[in-house]
Amino acid sequence: MIETRTIALGTLRFTVDLAGPAGGQPVLLLHGFPETRHMWRPQMEALAAAGYRAIAPDQRGYSTGARPAALDAYRVERIVEDAVMLMHVLGIAQFHLVGHDWGGQIAWLVTARHSDKVRSLTVLSRPHPAAFVRAMEEDPDQSRRSRHHRAYREDSAVIEMRRAELRPIRAALIAQNVPAAFADIHVATLAEPGGIEGAMNWYRATGFAADDTPVITVPTLYVWGDKDSTVGRYAAELTRDYVTGAYRFVTLADAGHFLVDEFPDEVTALLLAHIAANS
Repeated sequence: MIETRTIALGTLRFTVDLAGPAGGQPVLLLHGFPETRHMWRPQMEALAAAGYRAIAPDQRGYSTGARPAALDAYRVERIVEDAVMLMHVLGIAQFHLVGHDWGGQIAWLVTARHSDKVRSLTVLSRPHPAAFVRAMEEDPDQSRRSRHHRAYREDSAVIEMRRAELRPIRAALIAQNVPAAFADIHVATLAEPGGIEGAMNWYRATGFAADDTPVITVPTLYVWGDKDSTVGRYAAELTRDYVTGAYRFVTLADAGHFLVDEFPDEVTALLLAHIAANS
């Protein structure tokens, strides 16, 4: 059974799903754009069944009670701190960490800056931040794939999304094999007051210089789909240069960006094996 709680971090209130025995090793799962905590349901159920304590928050901008108006509130270091403080409030000193897309970016940064807290790291789709920046500079194809990052920084992007009632986001999710039922859940969250504004503020705010992100020293699993429309092979393979701990790079054939939605069983099996090997 998945339990949903509201957890206060300072003045912000986060919606968080929890599953599994309270005494199980904790696993923190961070969603990306434009998805929500619901993307992790299959993994949460599997983790709980295996005896782990799975924790999946709607992050800053996505939780109804955590949508500050100021753009500065979405600087990446504040979102990193959300993850660290959430585990602190829950009384958790060490945990396994999992992230996809923007959640993967946060997971890399949490691990780089708080390696003593992270037992193992699993990232889906998103390369190490320094590898991503380097690929943007060295690989014209990656710059093309990431053009939405630049587009989303414009004020007009949010205005257009609202005007279109978020239909482009739903269509894009379904076109990339996200089940319609899950796409509807994600879009309903973004459609709330301040929802899409908060989510897109992740692109608009500044923060840590990604190319200065330290190397990763903890055991790391990085999973990438060879049909990912936003992350090319060059960026994915560069990630190896920024992990000095035990490292496994897995390519899922014929998989796009939303790996959990396309291949939930394969992702779950990889995740469980990596966590078990580092428990």
